[in-house]
Amino acid sequence: MQKTLLLAASLWLSLLSFSLLATAVDTGYREPASEITAIVDAAPTPSASLSPDGLMLLSLQFPALPSLADLAAPEHRLAGVRLNPANNGPSQPRYIAGVTLIDIASGDSRAIKGLPANLKVIAAEWSPNSRYIAVVQLDDNQSSLWRIDTKNATAKRWGKLQPNAIQGARLEWAANNEELYLLAVAARRGAAPVATKVPAGPVVTEARGRTAPARTYQDLLKDQHDEALFSHYFSSQLLKISLKNKITNIGKPALIRSFSLSPDNQHILVNRIEPPFSYAVPLFRFANSTEVWNLRGEVSYTVANQPVADNLPIAFDAVVTGPRSVSWRSDAPATLHWAQAADGGDPKNPAEVRDQLWQLAAPFNAEPVKLLDMAFRFRNLLAANASTALVYEGWWQDRQEKVWLVSPDGSAEPRLLWQRSTEDRYADPGRPLMTTAANGQRLLRVEQGQLYLTAVGASEEGNRPFIDKFELATGNTERLWRSAAPYYEYPITLLPSGKLLTQREAPTEPADFYLRDLQSGELTALTNTPHPMPHTLGISRELINYQRGDGVPMSANLILPSGYDAKRDGPLPTVIWAYPREFRNAAAAGQVADSPYRFNRVSYWTPQFLATQGYAVLDNATMPIVGEGEVEPNDNFIAQLVLNAEAAIAAGVSRGVTDPQRVAIGGHSYGAFMTANLLAHTNLFQAGIARSGAYNRSLTPFGFQSEQRTLWDDPDLYLAMSPFFHANKLKTPLLLIHGSDDNNSGTFPMQSERLYQAVKGHGGTTRLVMLPLESHGYRARESVLHMLWETQSWLDEFVKNATPAVAP
Repeated sequence: MQKTLLLAASLWLSLLSFSLLATAVDTGYREPASEITAIVDAAPTPSASLSPDGLMLLSLQFPALPSLADLAAPEHRLAGVRLNPANNGPSQPRYIAGVTLIDIASGDSRAIKGLPANLKVIAAEWSPNSRYIAVVQLDDNQSSLWRIDTKNATAKRWGKLQPNAIQGARLEWAANNEELYLLAVAARRGAAPVATKVPAGPVVTEARGRTAPARTYQDLLKDQHDEALFSHYFSSQLLKISLKNKITNIGKPALIRSFSLSPDNQHILVNRIEPPFSYAVPLFRFANSTEVWNLRGEVSYTVANQPVADNLPIAFDAVVTGPRSVSWRSDAPATLHWAQAADGGDPKNPAEVRDQLWQLAAPFNAEPVKLLDMAFRFRNLLAANASTALVYEGWWQDRQEKVWLVSPDGSAEPRLLWQRSTEDRYADPGRPLMTTAANGQRLLRVEQGQLYLTAVGASEEGNRPFIDKFELATGNTERLWRSAAPYYEYPITLLPSGKLLTQREAPTEPADFYLRDLQSGELTALTNTPHPMPHTLGISRELINYQRGDGVPMSANLILPSGYDAKRDGPLPTVIWAYPREFRNAAAAGQVADSPYRFNRVSYWTPQFLATQGYAVLDNATMPIVGEGEVEPNDNFIAQLVLNAEAAIAAGVSRGVTDPQRVAIGGHSYGAFMTANLLAHTNLFQAGIARSGAYNRSLTPFGFQSEQRTLWDDPDLYLAMSPFFHANKLKTPLLLIHGSDDNNSGTFPMQSERLYQAVKGHGGTTRLVMLPLESHGYRARESVLHMLWETQSWLDEFVKNATPAVAP
């Protein structure tokens, strides 16, 4: 007992000393060099939404970074979801801060009058006829519904209801263009539950022999008060509102997770959360019911009652055993389709048929009809009409995908169109264009028996997007157009006019929308985005290719300072930024995954910003971890990391831009894990930057990243891959940065805190920066600027000012 008390006291004192040490280091938010701050404050790249009739674009402008005060808004963390109780919206949402209508034929733009002055739109939905756009505005203390009239470019608030926007504010227009369906806060919802000062009793969970492995999750329910809060905030009233502001409630308030109107508008598919609630898994694994409601909110058919999914195998292809992926067939009046496992949901079970695809038409009183037996897992169904639909199936274990042509009406046997490796980007045939029917349903676009396929067009020379015409009967492909140097141009859709709507950019030109005449090649600009950071125009970016020691091809974006000349200026201090990725095929691992013609928007999220301070940067340096046949990728994780790092450094040195004695390595999340491992197992670097990583894999014992084996399956693997257990070797200066409210699975803030203590305890050089109010990605302007200041200061001290290599 005395030893236990002494141990506890020792632990308490060590934690106290850590706390005192943390407060002893200089505090307060700092800012980097002004050139870097200007990069952070540059206007975000705008986007756009195409109207269903293809005649208008809704240009979307996004805000600058929020402030710490914005992040300090009220927040509840319930069932894996973070919400703002003041406005019943998501916590710290990303939103649209400005909208403009653009006429595609003329290129004319129109400002929209009547919108809130402080616009914060988190959802927007076109009506099927393109006349209206419904939007959800999020204010500090409420959410509200607004309607934009595209005819006169005006907006007004739509009713006095409050959308329940916690899960994204789904909006669905009726086919008549006069009614909108949505989830709202119940008009008579009472006050939120208040926690009692005295607990009602202990929190008890138990296990009785039922296997229930699970990966690490955060923000789970933890007690009865959390359950009460969950029921309060997630309860919604499904309703419809007319253009004349008439509100019709559909059923009673319920814990509705999602809903979908049938194409004929006579039924509603509803997914409801069912109690009891789990303390072990997040919302998406809670017990739930999938039902068909009539327009009065009465249940007319129950598709599935799923228990809490807390006992799924941890393999990536594991699924629940009942109906899943339930949806309406978009080409039919009211026909459901769903997938169902035929192998017990466990990919380890041997089976020729893994999944089956079923359909059932209204009035839902017949036996379901099987559409397809699948050797893989169902992924998606895209329907054009009763005789034509595409079914996608995939198997993660082998990185395989199949695409079938099926006839939902049974008029033809299913036919395999293609099977491919999802790792083989060069062989990707693309994804089909869709079209919007008069009732608002999205349909597969089929014209004279042909599909249109678009893809990024990966190739050895970089991504070159294309649009193809694919003949369903023969499988023949005709290339209609492909992006060409010196531009990166992506095809969005073929418009009714026959012209191609694209988004085009170049290294010195931000992305803009264009109309391209496929016959003449004539281009018409629809938008004209100014360069957001002209002071970076001289910074160069080159997509370079190289090989690692075993012959696997690799690539990186080489970023160099403005005016730099290797022969004149000599090699530079260099920062390599990367993120490891697992592959089952060495050839696929080496494929180029970028384009040399993308807009050179100097990033602050990766170290590109350091080019303003005289650094060379190898950004997005590929870090393939390959395992072929019976060998898993992580079986040789460390050895392959070292090969990758050596190759990246050699690539910079061979070009005369990298000083091998002044190189740093860095990464975020799994890239931080990579960084700590490389510093522990090599002497290649002078410093490391590790942001929001996980370093002790025993804290993620049921798998991590793409690893499916558990700690108990292969404890040696977990220990070998964990830099925490090699902290005694971490002597290279390591900067650790972490959001104090990180909610990403596995990357608990404790991971960085414990690694810091371990390195410090072994006499290493390290610094720990915990960013208040920040999650896995840092958002507040103050946090981002401080992160950049820390990064620049650390690298200047240990890399830039290190002793340069002696010229041969």
